[in-house]
Amino acid sequence: MMEEAELCFPELLNTSCRRPPLPQSEEVLVYSLMFLFSLLTAVLNLLVIISISHYRQLHSPTNLIVLSLAMSDFIMGLVMPMEMWTCWVLGDLMCSLYFLLPITVISASVGNMVLISIDRYVAICDPLRYPTRITERGITIGICLCWTCSLLYTIFILYDNLKHPGRYKSCHGECVIRLAGDVDLVFTFIIPFSVIIILYTRVFIVAVSQARAMRSHVAAKLQFSGTRMINKSELKAARTLGIVVAVFVLCYSPYYCVSLEGSSIIIGSAIEAFLSFLMFSNSGLNPLIYALFYPWFRKAMKHIVTLQILKPGSREANML
Repeated sequence: MMEEAELCFPELLNTSCRRPPLPQSEEVLVYSLMFLFSLLTAVLNLLVIISISHYRQLHSPTNLIVLSLAMSDFIMGLVMPMEMWTCWVLGDLMCSLYFLLPITVISASVGNMVLISIDRYVAICDPLRYPTRITERGITIGICLCWTCSLLYTIFILYDNLKHPGRYKSCHGECVIRLAGDVDLVFTFIIPFSVIIILYTRVFIVAVSQARAMRSHVAAKLQFSGTRMINKSELKAARTLGIVVAVFVLCYSPYYCVSLEGSSIIIGSAIEAFLSFLMFSNSGLNPLIYALFYPWFRKAMKHIVTLQILKPGSREANML
């Protein structure tokens, strides 16, 4: 009886996968914590989405990228519970189709981080031309391209798994796929992360020099000579989004660093599950960073929770 209880499908004694040998109490604790974290992730990111979408004062190119990032984080919060399944019962095709969503979302998150880096680079390093170079229309087009390219890229790297569902599973009840690790490594790690690090390094250097200038007589000299100083709000935004980017890099890098050891990754293994959860945790950390460093998010969250958002004319409320 114990032997059968450990199988995903007890009737398939020779080909069924075994369940992880976790004591029931530990299993309940792990699943409960995962569920609560995914629920918190979804709720907090939903608050970010509602805040930026509803209040007109929060409609800006930078916040549009934050909105796109919050949407990907919200979807990730909904996907997380699926990672807790110890036995897959929806069939091989659904297994391959399921991975379309998280991989697309991860790719879109990487793209959003590149857009954030470009936005802050122009705002800090070329403030005079920022209003003309970074517009809401341009950012909207960039976000749409980011999501479209992420979906097409995911279909490309999952093509073999979609064409031959269940090709890489070793037993019934297992949901695993194989990615072209070298391709994924280049297009979702090496290239975008290099761009992010290079741009934000430049942003950091310029922001530090400008902050020093503001505290000295250099600022007066610059203004007298006609050179525009960076707005303090832009510097604060660069700092906050810099923290978001840094946390993102810390959460995502271990997964791709491990993949450097080989050209392919078996998704569904224990080490992959841990590294994936580390990536997923980034989705819950982002709104916490907004709450710590963005007064407008705390104010908007209070309006939403206290239902002031339902009052007539609430879209015009002062959030800044």
